[in-house]
Amino acid sequence: MRTALHGTADVVVAGHGGVCDPSGALYLEDDRILIVSDLHFEKGSSFARRGMMLPPYDTATTLTALARIIARYEPACVISLGDSFHDGQAAARLPARYAAELAALMAGREWIWITGNHDPEHPADLPGETFSELALGNLTFRHEPSKKASPGEIAGHLHPAAKVVRRGQAVQRRCFVSDQSRMIMPAFGAYAGGMNILGRAFQGLFDAKAMTAYMLGQARVYPMLRTALFF
Repeated sequence: MRTALHGTADVVVAGHGGVCDPSGALYLEDDRILIVSDLHFEKGSSFARRGMMLPPYDTATTLTALARIIARYEPACVISLGDSFHDGQAAARLPARYAAELAALMAGREWIWITGNHDPEHPADLPGETFSELALGNLTFRHEPSKKASPGEIAGHLHPAAKVVRRGQAVQRRCFVSDQSRMIMPAFGAYAGGMNILGRAFQGLFDAKAMTAYMLGQARVYPMLRTALFF
């Protein structure tokens, strides 16, 4: 499987060709659709409200990454696959300067918010359309992956990560995971973690023989077959 321009990796999901970007975004070239998942804006301030202090830079970092990837691909449409905000009040809590930056990124293109378990409503005071799931052709975009066979599904929620061992050193990175029938997206948010795709949460979701992890490196994506991965 060749690695394409900008360190991206080609992928096919239910017959639709796209590229996995090292940022954690998926771009469907023919449709000019950019997909991101699990932005978790304002996770730091959400934790702070509960007395768990984190550096308050997650929203700024995530917005910078989002702006960079939108400038790279200039998509006609952006789909955010749920948990875009870390809690139901996070959009209203968004500092004015960040709200303005986000609105500027949304201007001039279609923007679709898919609801998630952290953000079940339309984000306050922001444009765009909101859906619990969205079907486009034979693709279905939703937050939580279905536990049954779902050809064409592109989902998030599980924050997939993959581990490899090289020269005695274990390396775990966020990843896309797909078997060409469906895909689970990596978390895009700066403070979002990762869950090993060989764990129980992913069991039965993919054809083991075709399952591939598209691991995110600093400058490129590394496709890895299941046989190369460790738990």
